[in-house]
Amino acid sequence: MTRCQWPAIRHQYIKRHSQEIQTEQLYGDRLVSFLYADLWENGPALYSLLTSAWASRLLGFLTYDSLLASKPTELRAFLRARGVDLTECLDPPARLDSARKLFERRIRYWDCRPMPDAPTAVVSPADARILVGSLCEASTLYVKGKFFDLEDLLGRDRGEWLRSFDGGEFATLRLTPDKYHYNHLPVAGRVADIYEIPGGYHSCNPGAVVTVVTPYSKNRRVVTILDTDVPGGSGIGRVAMIEVAALMIGDVVQCYSDDRYLAPRPIVRGMCLRRGAPKSLFRPGGSTDVLLFEPGRILFAPDIVANLSRPGIESRFSRGFGRPLVETDVLVRSLVATGAARR
Repeated sequence: MTRCQWPAIRHQYIKRHSQEIQTEQLYGDRLVSFLYADLWENGPALYSLLTSAWASRLLGFLTYDSLLASKPTELRAFLRARGVDLTECLDPPARLDSARKLFERRIRYWDCRPMPDAPTAVVSPADARILVGSLCEASTLYVKGKFFDLEDLLGRDRGEWLRSFDGGEFATLRLTPDKYHYNHLPVAGRVADIYEIPGGYHSCNPGAVVTVVTPYSKNRRVVTILDTDVPGGSGIGRVAMIEVAALMIGDVVQCYSDDRYLAPRPIVRGMCLRRGAPKSLFRPGGSTDVLLFEPGRILFAPDIVANLSRPGIESRFSRGFGRPLVETDVLVRSLVATGAARR
């Protein structure tokens, strides 16, 4: 995608419950266009510097922690433009007086983010815009490359996990800066593995995703493998949840809580985790979750699948992949898939 093409391409998505088409106001789109349409080709050394951990932390500080980021008029304008509902927040709105506090806000998810009762239901790990696909070439949902390379995403030395998810299904969930940025567990199960993979801090802007091949497996990320075929588990096989850091993301903090946000603790192997409970927090910026499922163990929600190819919608993903790929805006703990009957 060239510099002259980038600004002309709108990016639209579908609001799930209303099925309305929305045009996204892409945060920092000019900066991202400069990075990925100009520097990527013409200034590789500077491009590498600006997608480094140091630059990401600096941009995060200037955006979320500096005095400029705490101007009341700027914050109010941001909230109005993005439709952020402060009545959902656990803390009084008066305390959310900086960009960082807004970004790291907690919500009364037990009241405002209901969760389906079915034990095999897979729920969204975040308030995000979701795309679903398959790694199996025979599947109608097969999506080739660009989002990630499986070996790089999970780590080339993780043979057991690579075999588990080869040919399986996946979902990418893109969080925009205005979203609630706690991640929740999509399934219940036992932690079979958790590890961090170092990497860069590429943007999750759709234009950057289709310009830089497999950015999700280039970025710093935390991989959690959940075995759901255990007592009290969701019973849909192994599930990988990958939290992908991005431009202006300073950290991915593991802070699992069984009960609301009380007594948060880090996640270790062998822990049994509850579906829908808070797992981690992105600090700060836009970011992405990737979910991987073993072949044939889940079926994605029909409305999300139907929205992928809905006509009349301008999506940068569709342009980049050469096929319809339209995101659906979903709420954390809402249904995204169900367990498939085992043959």
